[in-house]
Amino acid sequence: MYRNSGSPTPGNVKIEKIIARAVRLYNKYRSPEAISRTVKINENSVEILFEGHFCKTCAINDWIEDFKYVLEDMGIEAELENIIEPSKSRENWRIGVFRLKNINLES
Repeated sequence: MYRNSGSPTPGNVKIEKIIARAVRLYNKYRSPEAISRTVKINENSVEILFEGHFCKTCAINDWIEDFKYVLEDMGIEAELENIIEPSKSRENWRIGVFRLKNINLES
């Protein structure tokens, strides 16, 4: 369900690779409670799907906000702009929408 809405420039390809690494790193330390997956990458934002048992705990947003810090460790300053929640409370997923602010492609 991944979509890149932009022309494939070397910078876009580098950002996609960094985000893919961030997803793998996030999953390495947070799975099976939370598993992330890229939904969409735009020029200045990224949508990440989070699934798992964390949705039934308190501090749900903290699990999602943690992804911001993984991105920052990889040279992408990001801000969590929105959390999209399922219409049915028994579903175990959320989508975090992150605005990409400053991107250091040298990382």
